[in-house]
Amino acid sequence: MQGKRVIVGLSGGVDSSVSAYLLQQRGYEVIGLFMKNWHDDSVTLSDECPWLEDSNDAMLVAEKLGIPFQTVDLSEQYKARIVDYMFAEYQRGRTPNPDVLCNREIKFDVFLEIALALGADFVATGHYCQKDTIAKLSVDTELAEVPTYRLLAGADANKDQSYFLCQLNQEQLAKTLFPIGGLQKSEVRKIATDQGLITAEKRDSQGLCFIGKVSLPDFLQQKLKVKKGTIVQVPDTHPMYAEPREETPDGLAKKHTYTQTDGKAVGTHNGAHFFTVGQRKGLAVGGTVEPLFVLATDVETNTIYVGEGKNHPGLYRRALWIAQDDVHWIRPDLAAEQPMQVLARIRYRQPLSKATLYPTQKGVFLVFDTPQSAIAAGQFAAWYLDNECIGSGVIS
Repeated sequence: MQGKRVIVGLSGGVDSSVSAYLLQQRGYEVIGLFMKNWHDDSVTLSDECPWLEDSNDAMLVAEKLGIPFQTVDLSEQYKARIVDYMFAEYQRGRTPNPDVLCNREIKFDVFLEIALALGADFVATGHYCQKDTIAKLSVDTELAEVPTYRLLAGADANKDQSYFLCQLNQEQLAKTLFPIGGLQKSEVRKIATDQGLITAEKRDSQGLCFIGKVSLPDFLQQKLKVKKGTIVQVPDTHPMYAEPREETPDGLAKKHTYTQTDGKAVGTHNGAHFFTVGQRKGLAVGGTVEPLFVLATDVETNTIYVGEGKNHPGLYRRALWIAQDDVHWIRPDLAAEQPMQVLARIRYRQPLSKATLYPTQKGVFLVFDTPQSAIAAGQFAAWYLDNECIGSGVIS
């Protein structure tokens, strides 16, 4: 690929380091670019400054490979597009996914624009996913064949990150390379070790995208106020769970609605907006045989509803709803007009489950063959055909 310029998002981790090395070996002109997206270290759980360490490691990798390197400060865009959005969603009682948003709004939008302005033909990241190209006939170009890009799962099933990229579009995929998508994590570390890269044994990053490992309540309390409220425990024998649900997409997607008379008060909390459906930690309520899990939150009454045990019926639903404005197709040519059999997941690392997409004029229902635990509004559902992620949407 002589003459083709690729700007790699060097994060200071082993995956992006090996991505840069592999591209260099394939003949690309490689440039490393570190994105600084966060300044406030007061909410991180580590005493170390995560972005400073990562930036230094990225620079050392670039020096080792002999490639140009620079840092770009995207903290203003990150705050506006990710952090402010997170605060707004939690305040509404919803649960956003900052990693999916970060890829859509920062890595493959702002970062991509900067890279193209620097003369890049492609950008590359260290994601464990793959891309290929097929030819499709396009009516818009007088039936000429045009490239259609497919987002495929990574070869390492334990590291597959296609879910985090479920909001990408064809224009973004056209300009993106995933050099390690066909490798196992162990192979990536071996390459880094063989090449003497400082990141070879570095642990994978944890926590929020580009911020690091944080105490989420402390992070949210920067803007969301502490507000004492009641924790209500709902018994698994409540009559509402015995009521038969209408076996239609609409009926199956309806959520259980709770009032404080549906259970007994068992404790207090610091704000319903700090909790999410399925959460177990942070409730500080004892006296039960099995752990308590959050079944629902009500930010209007500032009430949290909990149930005992991971098999509590209030945790499970078979279907969810995505409003039309929140439906996204990576493959617009496959956009469903009739019910479509797919595989789907509602969180990272969750095994794909059989489901059916039911399109309507106002949005889509996603109905799983088997009930799913802790479907949370604000999270992303992603759907696949075999190992190809073809679309996604924000759960209502």
